[in-house]
Amino acid sequence: MRNILIIGAGRSSSSLIKYLLDKSTEENLHITIGDLSIQNAQEKTNNHPNASAIALDVFNDESRKNAIQQSDIVISMLPAHLHIEVAKNCLEFGKHMVTASYISKEMQALDAAAKEKGLVFMNEIGLDPGIDHMSAMEVINKIRENGGKMLLFESFCGGLVAPESDTNLWNYKFTWNPRNVVLAGQGGASKFIQEGAYKYIPYHKLFRRTEFLTINGSGKFEAYANRDSLKYRSIYGLEDIPTMYRGTVRKVGFSRAWNVFVQLGMTDDSYTIENSENMSYRDFTNSFLAYSPSDSVELKFRSYLKIDQDDLMWEKFLELDIFNDTKKVGLKNATPAQILQKILMDSWTLASEDKDMIVMHHKFGYQDKQGKHQIESSMIIKGDDQTYTAMAKTVGLPVAMATLRILNKEITTSGVQLPIHKEVYEPILKELQEYGIHFIEKKVPYLGYNPEAVIG
Repeated sequence: MRNILIIGAGRSSSSLIKYLLDKSTEENLHITIGDLSIQNAQEKTNNHPNASAIALDVFNDESRKNAIQQSDIVISMLPAHLHIEVAKNCLEFGKHMVTASYISKEMQALDAAAKEKGLVFMNEIGLDPGIDHMSAMEVINKIRENGGKMLLFESFCGGLVAPESDTNLWNYKFTWNPRNVVLAGQGGASKFIQEGAYKYIPYHKLFRRTEFLTINGSGKFEAYANRDSLKYRSIYGLEDIPTMYRGTVRKVGFSRAWNVFVQLGMTDDSYTIENSENMSYRDFTNSFLAYSPSDSVELKFRSYLKIDQDDLMWEKFLELDIFNDTKKVGLKNATPAQILQKILMDSWTLASEDKDMIVMHHKFGYQDKQGKHQIESSMIIKGDDQTYTAMAKTVGLPVAMATLRILNKEITTSGVQLPIHKEVYEPILKELQEYGIHFIEKKVPYLGYNPEAVIG
């Protein structure tokens, strides 16, 4: 049998594993699931005869090398910074590799060696990055083939809670790594270009500079800018495009409230707080406010942030219980970001029957002999439950489909790569439709850059 090694059995791996197990008999596959928690790995096998679970500590060189050596292809679902040691072992033992993560500088440095050995190191083949690349390139290439010149490309994506499971005032629950949500937008100014003008938004202003979207009758959304939209010009072959913008989608009102955490400093991950394990949630909130022997924490909070008592935003913070004097942080030597994450997970963790929702939307502006045109393409996917989420589907299925095609020599271009070539995106986008993952595409009058676009 052909052995596929999956390293990491976290929340995004459920649909990936199910897809491969469903295909395992006809494709002659054995799926080995390696995770630091053997119990977690065993649960994901679902007692399937073509699957086995192993305890795998990626920091244990011997264990990691042994597992990789026995595989035909390796899927790494680890955090992005841990892929590189797996990739080096794949090079050493001549194994193909697939990840859903952005290509790091360290990974890109392996490109020549992977090509020399004829190995496919497919990266950025999840949702965002992944489906965004493939769906964008499909439309961009069609426009080019028909003689059009791209004028505008805007792309938006967000993991949200489905309307039927939306039970809090923030209209949000965690559908992926909560730490990444808390740290979103940090690490430098967001960069993009609009109508030929370069724009930069520093982190402390990011959540007050939003675009508004109404997508296919699914309600009104807002989007804040992703960190670096400019790098996609070269990736997509759009070096001369006047407008290039990528954003993260949330329900309207989220960003204004989240900005409070940013302004207070609660999203900072650069230092630890003394005696954090014994702090109450109220102590944590008060630590970012001025000292007053008479004013309450609530009063100081509203006064400092200019929030009226009858403002809905005030109700959002009360809902999170950040003024609770009995709930303890319970984290030793924790950063503000880690403590905030702990507090948010109390309220924003998906319940067992909750459904999440993925929203992705692209705008393509172009010019041909007939004039200027615009195509808008959107995808809205709902999850089944807490395990088979929309996030798990849209991240895991493209990874699984690419893995099988590499094994079957249908994807053969070697080296460290993205899913931006037809041999990758055409068959995968087609197969994704069988799982209900598809885009609704329509032509609309050319609008150019419009920060309050109504789509659909």
